Amino acid sequence: MEAATVEIEDKIDELLVILDEDIQHIQGNLLRLNELRSLVVKRNEADLCRLLESIQAESDSYRSHELKRESIRKELANALDCNLEQVTLSRLETVLPEEQKAQVVTKKAELRTLTEELKKEYLSTAMLLSDCARFNRQLLKSVFDLGKVGIVYYNSKGSTKRGMTEAFVNLQF
Repeated sequence: MEAATVEIEDKIDELLVILDEDIQHIQGNLLRLNELRSLVVKRNEADLCRLLESIQAESDSYRSHELKRESIRKELANALDCNLEQVTLSRLETVLPEEQKAQVVTKKAELRTLTEELKKEYLSTAMLLSDCARFNRQLLKSVFDLGKVGIVYYNSKGSTKRGMTEAFVNLQF
């Protein structure tokens, strides 16, 4: 039983290192979302491309981190004699000594706070991008629909005039 306890404690130490990396990853994502919104507002395409390339490169490297976390969870599931789905931070809190339990509780609270903040920032970014797309659609529609037959204009006397002869964009080259 003592060997199993030592194995669990060692795996928990490895998991705590993984959780620290998760915290850093979430903090980095928060910074990238802020930078993304800033670059969209500034319409800086070159920096946007660089940011998206760095996000892609980091997401590829983060996959190995996720695999390592899953491996540790599997080993903990075997050591605790339970299913992988049952290996949660809350479950681990119940079987750990006080020192490791306090560390797990701290990491869990920090992760919860950061994920809530990440959800808010993600929603803000999604709303900004949605508004930009809506604005662009309306702008393009107003540019290309101006000369169509279906649009009716009223002059100062109240009579109607079709917008057939008026053009918003000169398409001659």
